[in-house]
Amino acid sequence: MSDAIKHECGIALLRLKKPLEFYKEKYGSAFYGIQKMYLLMEKQHNRGQDGAGFASIKFDVEPGERYISRVRSNKSQPIQDIFAQINERINEELTLHPEYNDNVKLQKDNIPYIGELFLGHVRYGTFGKNSIESVHPFLRQNNWMHRNLIVAGNFNMTNVTELFNSLVELGQHPKEMADTVTVMEKIGHFLDDEVTDLYQECKNNGLSKREASPVIAEKLDIAKILKRASRGWDGGYAMAGLLGHGDSFVLRDPAGIRPTYFYEDDEVVVVASERPVIQTVFNVSFEKIQELKPGNALIIKKNGTVSEEEINTPTEKKACSFERIYFSRGSDAEIYQERKKLGKLILPAVLHSIESDTDNTVFSYIPNTAETSFYGMIEAANDFLNQRKNKFILDNRKTLTKEKLEEILSVKIRTEKIAIKDAKLRTFITDDANRDDLVAHVYDVTYGVIQPSDNLVIIDDSIVRGTTLKKSILRMMDRLNPKRIVVVSSAPQIRYPDCYGIDMSTLEGFIAFQAAIELLKERKMTNIIDDVYKKCKSQENLKDTEVINFVKEIYNPFTDTEISNKIAEMLHPDDIKAEVKIIFQTVDDLHLACPKNLGDWYFTGNYPTSGGNRVVNKAFINFYEGKNTRSY
Repeated sequence: MSDAIKHECGIALLRLKKPLEFYKEKYGSAFYGIQKMYLLMEKQHNRGQDGAGFASIKFDVEPGERYISRVRSNKSQPIQDIFAQINERINEELTLHPEYNDNVKLQKDNIPYIGELFLGHVRYGTFGKNSIESVHPFLRQNNWMHRNLIVAGNFNMTNVTELFNSLVELGQHPKEMADTVTVMEKIGHFLDDEVTDLYQECKNNGLSKREASPVIAEKLDIAKILKRASRGWDGGYAMAGLLGHGDSFVLRDPAGIRPTYFYEDDEVVVVASERPVIQTVFNVSFEKIQELKPGNALIIKKNGTVSEEEINTPTEKKACSFERIYFSRGSDAEIYQERKKLGKLILPAVLHSIESDTDNTVFSYIPNTAETSFYGMIEAANDFLNQRKNKFILDNRKTLTKEKLEEILSVKIRTEKIAIKDAKLRTFITDDANRDDLVAHVYDVTYGVIQPSDNLVIIDDSIVRGTTLKKSILRMMDRLNPKRIVVVSSAPQIRYPDCYGIDMSTLEGFIAFQAAIELLKERKMTNIIDDVYKKCKSQENLKDTEVINFVKEIYNPFTDTEISNKIAEMLHPDDIKAEVKIIFQTVDDLHLACPKNLGDWYFTGNYPTSGGNRVVNKAFINFYEGKNTRSY
């Protein structure tokens, strides 16, 4: 994606089902879990590079012995930093105590981070908030082992204020109004309730406090705790948690907005945000990895039993389509085919834009996530060319010469690697004109492959703000002197903010929204802007379930093509010579390509939770009132 967007996180949970001695004997090390966690997190570094965290729990330790370890980092390479710290500590202990080297019990008793249960997290920060205190996992400590709670997730709640107030009603005093804090404290509150009820039951049965502790750990009803805690949550989430005594869980939102996959065998239970990560790290087939059902929780008890239980009634599945287009690793078998299909489906519009003149067209892509869609587009272009060849041969079969046949068969679709993304350039120059010149060189181009009579078709996975297109890509492409530059987005026009975990919370940043506003002004229809503002304001005090997305009315007067043409006009730099066209995927074709991920609120405004409608209206109010602030 030429316009970077952030704040899609990744989680990794690993439970070792055998004693540590088993992994030492079979795999040569009691540090097997740590090694696998490094791979699970590193293979998801695409989901977050602003911070990373790791936590581990040791089972069955004696009182007074440390059993929870946690390390977090917000350095420039946080995953490497975390595991450098872990390795340094382990090596330090092994150097000081050579007797630990082949003794798993001594290693577990004396070396931190070794254990049976692990949780990892990678994250992108939002709005500059990247302090170490914002990095997952979060820890809620208590002297009662089973009241300790570690939480990490890929999530965003739309109703943080409501959740905060509910904690206050429970008598708590949350330290800040953030969804991470409110979610953890909500789970913690009902965990405390459950422990208290079980202790009272044990007391009534004549058990001492010490005797009650293991009974409470065994009887804790994780599903009940999660049902009570998540009542009223509005958002997209894949939430993972560890309890100090060894229970763990992963909970997914009822619409399946955020992804979650898991695998279990007789040695491990592993959960990750992406399927190919598990495939690669544990060398297991696609078919053996399951997707956690929307509204369900995967619950792993300390005794090793694993269950998938419904926590919240599933709604219509609206798994995020941006996961498929951009965020998730393209090595997933389904995602790879979906991205190729996105490229294939958009070819007819591309052919229309170049008058089907493939002989005088060079096809390329903007690195790196658009590469797979590019392959799909080229496959479809080759099919088109073959049909054209077949028709010519059949129409002229009686007069066709060997030389003419060879000439026809030699015609190919022309593909080149045109755009080359340089290493990240630091915009250290504060002067606007000079900084823009620096930004213009984020991409370089391949010279000598474009003729003045050529169309240049270049595909990107999506166009959000268009800033990089205008200031860098189009200017660099124009240096090649093409007749026409056609920029293709494998995603539809992004028109509405996200509120479920991706950092797109304002409207004015979207080039599609800017184009619609400009069209309204040009056609003297600004009354629609005023009317939408009034309608949004009138709903500010309504319940979320009663709120309607009135921002759709901004786009209703125009066709997709009209908005696309206006975007092309707005992004066309004054100083370039080539004609510029911009083509977007249709929503219908997006659904054809990604049939299992129908969450399309970015493009349609059809939010899967009621909180989304309030967020989009608030975003419009902020735009109208000139407030540069997030809408949730």
